[in-house]
Amino acid sequence: WLQGAALDAQIAYWKRTLTGAPPLLELPTDRPRPSVQTFRGAYETFSLPKETSDGIRALCQREGVTPFMALLAAFQTLLSRHSGHEDIVVGSPIANRTQEELEAIIGFFVNTLVLRTDLSGDPTFRDLLRRVRETTLGAYAHQDTPFEMIVDALNPERNLSHAPLFQVMFVLQNMPPLRLQAGRDGGLSISGIDAHSGTSKFDLTLFMIESGGAFSGALEYNTDLFDGATIARLIEHFTILLGGIAADPGLRLSALPLLSEAETRYLLHEWNATDADFPAHLAAHQLIEAQVAANPT
Repeated sequence: WLQGAALDAQIAYWKRTLTGAPPLLELPTDRPRPSVQTFRGAYETFSLPKETSDGIRALCQREGVTPFMALLAAFQTLLSRHSGHEDIVVGSPIANRTQEELEAIIGFFVNTLVLRTDLSGDPTFRDLLRRVRETTLGAYAHQDTPFEMIVDALNPERNLSHAPLFQVMFVLQNMPPLRLQAGRDGGLSISGIDAHSGTSKFDLTLFMIESGGAFSGALEYNTDLFDGATIARLIEHFTILLGGIAADPGLRLSALPLLSEAETRYLLHEWNATDADFPAHLAAHQLIEAQVAANPT
């Protein structure tokens, strides 16, 4: 099916959407990027406060967007605030089962979407939601094109130090947890366990989980780029940001809260505690003479 005019239309959409996108999202890292991309990784888990989860779900209902769109918009806001970039590209997996007949078929159909959002003009978060909604709906409508085919069509300049088109991924899992009963009498219960491979496919991958009306998540990161303390601070910023969005989505992106009270106090007051004794009884030329005497060369 994906050939001829159908394929041309899909490829044309992705070329139009992604041409001119920045090749690299330059986040502040703890160490320089290696010349060859590594995949060593770790992850940090977190949960959103109940009032924040309730506020985000209420916002989605009011604005006619999905939790995926709202959380993606918040994540892209976080990335923009930390990087200083306004053109943010994030990857995201999609089930790619667009027909009911495919639902019960065993197989791996998952594809990767490239979601590019323009955050320029310091919009309100509510306005950004509209942009993200348009971006995601357009990507959903053109999800049949395999990611590797998009890379071939765009032919970006390849660099061994990072993945092409995007280096940060966002994932939302909102399916109920799978619990299986096996054996003739159903006496064997099978459920999943949390595990991590010690790898990271990208610089950052944010996994969000919606369960029981609450949101939790995990941030996977490349350990050659980031320290655990940096990721913990990034998660704290994301949690505070979501709380601010839930409280007032009409705020402009630059006005949304990002820092905790302790971090604000540290940055604004402790780092700026530069008071020093000054010999105010001396005239300017006497201060210069004293410096000349102390440093004659």
